[in-house]
Amino acid sequence: MTESFHRSGEYENPHEGQQQAPVNPEWPPPPAYAPAHAPHPKKRGRGPLALIAAVAIVAAAIGGGTAYGIQELTGNDTVASSSTSTTVVPSSQKGTVAGVAKAVSPSIVEISADSGAGSSTGSGVIITGNGEIITNNHVVSGASQIKATTSDGKSYTAKVVGTDSKKDLALIKLENASGLKAATLGDSAGLQVGDQVVAIGSPEGLSGTVTSGIISALDRDVTVPTDEGQDQGRQQWGQGQGQGDQWPFEFGGRQFNGDTGSDTTTYKALQTDASLNPGNSGGALIDMNGNIIGINSAMYSPTSQASSSSDAGSVGLGFAIPINTVKADLAKLRAGSTD
Repeated sequence: MTESFHRSGEYENPHEGQQQAPVNPEWPPPPAYAPAHAPHPKKRGRGPLALIAAVAIVAAAIGGGTAYGIQELTGNDTVASSSTSTTVVPSSQKGTVAGVAKAVSPSIVEISADSGAGSSTGSGVIITGNGEIITNNHVVSGASQIKATTSDGKSYTAKVVGTDSKKDLALIKLENASGLKAATLGDSAGLQVGDQVVAIGSPEGLSGTVTSGIISALDRDVTVPTDEGQDQGRQQWGQGQGQGDQWPFEFGGRQFNGDTGSDTTTYKALQTDASLNPGNSGGALIDMNGNIIGINSAMYSPTSQASSSSDAGSVGLGFAIPINTVKADLAKLRAGSTD
C-alpha cells in the first residue's frame, strides 16, 4: 500500500515519480502568441480529456484505498494458499496464543499406536474433513493398531495410507469419519528467526496441550532413524510402558535421546523454543494467523540415558518439519508410498 491520506481527504498519487500524461485545465494549450486582432482570450473550461484523466486518477486512489480497507476488514491476508479450508483466527483475537489455540485445536488429534514393541503416543494434524491426518512416520511405524482421538473426545480407528521414512512423514486415514475441521496449511518459505509460533500436541498423553515460543533457527540438519531402527527406539525410550515418543536424533555431529542407529535420514528442520515434550511428535507448529507451518518431530532432552520418557523434559530445543516439505510430499503419501 503506497498511497497515504492527506488533508481534505486527498490521497497521494501512488504512481508519483512515474511518467504520466499531463492534466492541464487549459487543454488544448493556447497558441504561443495571440493574434493582433483577437480580443483577450477567455479562460476555457476543462475539456473532456482532462475530466476523464482527473476522474481516473481519483478512482485509482480511492480504489486502492478501498481494496486495502476490505482486506483489513476481511482478514484475507491471513488465509494461506491451501487445498483445504478452515476458520482462521478471528480478527478480534489475531496475533494471540488464545486465538490460535481456539481456532486450530479442533484440527489436532492424539494418536495411540500399538506394535510388538509396545505402545506409543503422538499427535497428528487433520488436513481433510473426512479424516486424512499428517503425522510423523516414527509415531506409527510398525504399528499393528492405530487409534486417533479428536479434541472433542471422539475416538477413531485409523489406517496408514502412505509413509516416507526419509522425511519422517506419514499419512493416516480415520475410518468412518466426516465433518472434521481441517487445518490450513501455510507457507514455511517466508518464516524468519524470531517469528512467534504456537505448538499443539499431546505430550505424555495430555491431549490438546498448547505451548508457545518463537522460531529459533531455520534449515537445521536433523538426523533421525528410519524404519529399521524404530522398534529399538521405542523399547529404549520406554514406549513399551505407554510413554510418549521422545525420539533419538542427531544434530551437529552429536546424538541426543539415545542411539539413532546406523540407518538414518537427514532433513532440514525448523528450530523452535516452544516447549515440546514426548508425545508432541506429529503435532502442529502454527503461526500467529492460525496456519500450520511445521510438523513437530524431535526434541532435545538433557538426559543421556533414561528409563522412561517421563525422566525427560523440554529445554527449549525442538524441531519441526517445514510444512512446504509436507505439501511437496503429500501426493506421494496419498498414492500409498511405503518409502
